[in-house]
This record gives sequence, C-alpha cells and structure tokens, in this order.
Amino acid sequence: MSSKRSRARFWALVAMSTGLLASMAACGSAGSDAAVSATNATQNFINWGKCPAVTPGITRNPKEKCGTVTVPLNYQQPGGKTISIEVSEIATAKPGQKRGYLLVNPGGPGLQGLDTPSTTAQELPASVLDEYDLIGFDPRGVGYSTPMSCGLSGSDASVFSFPAADGSISANVVSARAAASACAKIGNELQYFNTADTARDMDRIRQALGVPKISYWGQSYGTYLGAVYASLFPKNTDRMILEGVVDPTEVWQQDMALWNQGMDQRFPDAAADSADVGLGSTVAQVTASYIRLGDELDAKPAPVPGTSESITGTDLRTVTYELLLHNTTLTTLAGFWKAAADLEAGKTPTAADQTVLQQVFASTPAQPGVPADNQVTMTWALFCGDAAWSRSVNSYATATAAARAEYPLADGMPDEITPCAFWSKAPAEPAVTVTSAGPRDILILQNKRDNATPYAGALGMYKALGSRAGFVSVDNGGHYVYDVGSTCADQAANLFLTKGIISGKPLSCPAPAS
Repeated sequence: MSSKRSRARFWALVAMSTGLLASMAACGSAGSDAAVSATNATQNFINWGKCPAVTPGITRNPKEKCGTVTVPLNYQQPGGKTISIEVSEIATAKPGQKRGYLLVNPGGPGLQGLDTPSTTAQELPASVLDEYDLIGFDPRGVGYSTPMSCGLSGSDASVFSFPAADGSISANVVSARAAASACAKIGNELQYFNTADTARDMDRIRQALGVPKISYWGQSYGTYLGAVYASLFPKNTDRMILEGVVDPTEVWQQDMALWNQGMDQRFPDAAADSADVGLGSTVAQVTASYIRLGDELDAKPAPVPGTSESITGTDLRTVTYELLLHNTTLTTLAGFWKAAADLEAGKTPTAADQTVLQQVFASTPAQPGVPADNQVTMTWALFCGDAAWSRSVNSYATATAAARAEYPLADGMPDEITPCAFWSKAPAEPAVTVTSAGPRDILILQNKRDNATPYAGALGMYKALGSRAGFVSVDNGGHYVYDVGSTCADQAANLFLTKGIISGKPLSCPAPAS
C-alpha cells in the first residue's frame, strides 16, 4: 500500500497445545537439524536465470534473477521425494564491501516472497545495500515453490471468519469442516508444509549460496519463521531482524487471541483520523458508531448501487482490519466508513463514496501458475501443521461469545473456529522451542499499536530469545516499523545490519514526526 512493501496480510493465527511426537523425537533440536543439513545436502549451487511471472502489484527490479533449490519433502527421509524452492537474488553489494546475503521474507503466512528483494532494495539505504546481496524466496508450497491447493472456494476459502449476527458459529463450523475435508484429500504430503521444514529449506538456500552464515529480515509471520531458523541453526545465523513480531511460545491460537487487544489498541488511531466523516467528534463516539454500523450491516447488508454486491458487517470489519495495517490508509478507511454508513442509511453514494469503494474492493489479478486458493491453503497447512488445535466445537463457541462481549471491535473473529479443529493429520513433529541459545545477533522491531501482531506478542518473542535479541519499540500504529517515518528505528536497524550494534537495553522510539 503506501509503504513500498507488498501488502503483507497476517492471516489468522490459530492453534492450541503442542504437536505430537514425530517418529524421530530429536528432530526439533538444533544439533539434530545441523547434522541433517550438513550430511544430506542435495544441492550446493543455484543456476540463476529468468524469473517466473511477477507477483501482482509488485514492480520487479530488472536486476532480479531467479533459480531453484531442490529440497526433501520430508527431512526425515532425505532420500525420498523432493520439491523445488524458487529463489531470487538482486546483487546489490559493492565489490570488496560484501558482508554476505540478506534473506528476506514478507510473512503472511502463505505470502510469496520471490519479489520481496525488489521492494526491499527500494527501502534500504546504500550503507546496507553496499554490504548485502538480497535473496528472496517463495516458501515451500507457496507461489512457484511446488504450490499447494486444496481447491477451496467461496466461504470455505475464507480466513477472516466472524460469527453470525446472533453470535452463532454454526455456519463457520460447516465451512471449517468442509475446508479441512478438502485439504485432507491432498493426502499425507501437506503435513510437511510447515514452519520447521520451511526453516530447513532456508538452510538449504544458505548452503546453495555457498556461505557459512546468512542474515535475515522477516516480517509478521516471517518473524516466527526466523526465530525457528535461529533455534534450529544457531551457528548459521549472521544478523537477523524480526519486524512486527509474534509470540513463539503461543503458536497459534493464543497468538490469534491477541488480535482482540490489538484492535482495541489500534482502533483509536483511525477513530481520531475520521473527524470529517460524520461518525462522531471523539474516539468514543466514533467507536460506538462503528460498532453500531457493523451490527446494522449484519442485520441488513447495504446494496451497492450499480452492482450485485452488498456491504455486510463482515466486510466492514475485514476491510477495517486490513486498512489499519498502514497509517497512510487511515484516510481511506475513514472514507470507507462514511461510504458504508451512507449506503446503510439509504443515501445515494457520492463520487467520493464510489471512489473509495472501488479502491477497497478492487480485485487482485490472478497469477499464472499459482492456484487461486494457494495462500489460504498454505495458511491452514502451516498453522494446522505447526501445532495441534482444540477439537472441541463448544470451546470455540464459548471463547467467541466471551470475546464478543469483552472486545466488540473484533467481534469474536480471533477466537472463531477454523479448519484446524477438524484437520486430518496431527503435526509431523513438536513445535520448535525458541530459546536464548546462540549468539546475540537478533534485533526485534515493534510498533506499540499493531493490530496484526500486537505488542504483547513481541514481548513474548523478546522473552523467549533472551540474551540473543535487542528490542526496539516505536510509539506508532500499524504493522510496519521500518521506512514508515521513525528515524530512530531506521537508524537502529541500519546500524545493526552494518555494524552489528545492538543497544544493551530496550530502545523506545518516539512517535514519528507527522
């Protein structure tokens, strides 16, 4: 959106308890993974060439080149079936100044990362680019890396699931069960499309690049992926930045529940920015108007003139969540609230209403060779495959009702039932334990009012990493920390990447200048 970054959607984080033991009990240990990686490498080079079709919405750097790395489907059977990981590179480092490679991941989960170097190259200063070549990749199962598809469509392909107007989750139970059933038809392979194996793929990329260590910048879900890599391969990390951070000890249902707090913390920023749209003159008034508008649209969706579409309460809440991710889309969000309120009141939409509705509901072009449900499929594969979920439908109904009462802005969505409640396969291995074991080479960047990865999750990551990590917080809202106005945070990240400097104490950055 406004930032040069792609629109990273931090889809639903869900799960509960730990995974079941895999056949090889030690597979989650750093020592075991280091040994497997060293002795069973299948590829130690990358043939760079032309890249596949560009990700919609991204302008690809003409210097970007691509290649593939072959990896095991199941790392416990390294001689078995293999899959391909599509990798990209932009050689930005100056001769004689190159420190190494900076591997970048935009999160998601399930987002393509092949063209992330093209956006990253626009953001980083010359001081950083002079020292690093940029590496991107589509994680396993995503985009052009052996893409997976459950064949989901309609409500079964939804990730943002809100309860019905009366609070019932019955319809979502049906959709969640249907999505899980569709994914079960793929067979046993989907269980290996998880975060731990994606981290192992990252180490195969490192090996194929021919370097002993690799640096990393992960955002959103990518922070968990980076922390898992750092825990499995602590000796192979150089400098790692984790931006917009999740709690690795709460994967995944508890992390998702934090969205309730995140909405409450972030919403006032948007409410204060909407004084001119008629929903109220104070944050409290706008908040009350927004909740009332959602209830009214639940009861009676508002038809959009000239189309076959209607705006529902779910539309209102989903678009609000999306546009809260960026400070520069708060004005668009206020305009959308006004348009929705006008339509709900039966008013003829103004030219401004029509413009904002077109912006908000613009469709994303299909990408050749990538299944339409790829991101949704991989969202569930990752989160259902990383940790086991509660199988009790009643527990979701109870949690959703309680959350709706305490956090009406989120309307119960963070506690809703998902396909993982009916997933056919238990996780292939226990969730990786993120610890402080390893060098002090990780920097956390976190906004204090982030609705997608709330502040409490970053504190959980900081606690888990302990002495390995430094912590930079910013008095700001939104999902992105770097290159959105905080000179303090940008300088801390740049010094870390170029000099390895991490403040001994948490650094608290002031609000960016408006």
